[in-house]
Amino acid sequence: MWFPILATAIRIIWVIVEYPLVRRYAIRPDRDWDKYSARLWDVANLIEPVGMIIGFTSIGRIQTLATLRGSLGLAFLFGGITIRWVAIYTLGKYFTYTVLIRNDHRLIRTGLYKHIRHPSYAGALLAHLGIGLAFSNWLTLCFSSIPYLIAAVYRMRVEEEALRQAFGAEYLGYSKASSRLIPGCTD
Repeated sequence: MWFPILATAIRIIWVIVEYPLVRRYAIRPDRDWDKYSARLWDVANLIEPVGMIIGFTSIGRIQTLATLRGSLGLAFLFGGITIRWVAIYTLGKYFTYTVLIRNDHRLIRTGLYKHIRHPSYAGALLAHLGIGLAFSNWLTLCFSSIPYLIAAVYRMRVEEEALRQAFGAEYLGYSKASSRLIPGCTD
């Protein structure tokens, strides 16, 4: 039972630390680039705790290999958060809560962004998968992974459209030279 407790504590710390990071460079955009993608991410944030609460019950519990699954889940959780935070720091002022293009915006192609276009979402998806695995519960796994997958896929499309409009051929060249979420995988 300590895997779910530890995963919950890490998730709470993650939210407390990341909330100011994603809102630190908030500006009012001249144009609505976001298309409600931030709200969809917020919905995923509201759904996940339901799965975590269910995870503390016996409903949906996965009995086999619980220790291995819990350890793997915590490793995914830590690894995903690390990937996400490295991506956030690499983008600096260009990482914002809503999709927007700044007047001085430039395309970042260094660090993790050299290989993948959306490392913050890759990290978040890995971390949320880790939460579900740490709970060893099918329902927690679904509630902590599927809503974020839906939100991330939609948001990636919104971001890529905004970047295509803003950077044109430069972004198209970058998108051909990098993967969307997993290095080496074609889109």
